[in-house]
Amino acid sequence: MPLTRRDFQRMLMGAVAAALLPVGASGDLVEGRDWRRVNPRGPSATAGKLEVLEFFAYGCPHCADLNPLIEPWAARLPHDVTFRRIPVTFGRAAWANLARLYFALKVTGDLKRLDQSIFEAVIRQRRGLYTEKAILAWLGEQGVDTAAFASVFSSFAVETQVAQSDALVRDFKIDGVPAITVDGRYVVLGRGAKGFAEILGIADGLIAMARTESANG
Repeated sequence: MPLTRRDFQRMLMGAVAAALLPVGASGDLVEGRDWRRVNPRGPSATAGKLEVLEFFAYGCPHCADLNPLIEPWAARLPHDVTFRRIPVTFGRAAWANLARLYFALKVTGDLKRLDQSIFEAVIRQRRGLYTEKAILAWLGEQGVDTAAFASVFSSFAVETQVAQSDALVRDFKIDGVPAITVDGRYVVLGRGAKGFAEILGIADGLIAMARTESANG
């Protein structure tokens, strides 16, 4: 779902409407315009539920714009739907460190508090949080226990999660962010979407489609 800056400016205009949009209220969805099918079907980490993935990067300005809206949208998803964020690297060493930052902060319990601040630091303030040294210096300013963080930043557990994220990028053939996938079956395209209401509405509609497809076997 790679989008231009102009597309995202239009999406910001629809942010409030997106938050109020009822699930599935997206109208008729057109394959190739609104969504594409994942073939073969992508993997899921939540058996028995529909899994929605958001592929993102802290170094992506469009992801920074979407981030304040994606959490409230995800919070109102139906009980049979789970939501998971996947930091991408696209083979870039700098973005790999940002992915490590994400996973390490999950371990230390600081992610929720600092998530949006990381976007602000990287995109708005142009802080180069692309090396471990720079990351530790910034985290120290945020009151994080940097010794505890450093102990997990390059740990086996974090490296494994980064590798798994890279594998999902390949499985879903993701070539731009932000990107939203539904139930391992669909990727939101949103070509011609005029706002976040339409993008998230497409995702809502695809959730309904996936539920029907699962019921029909």
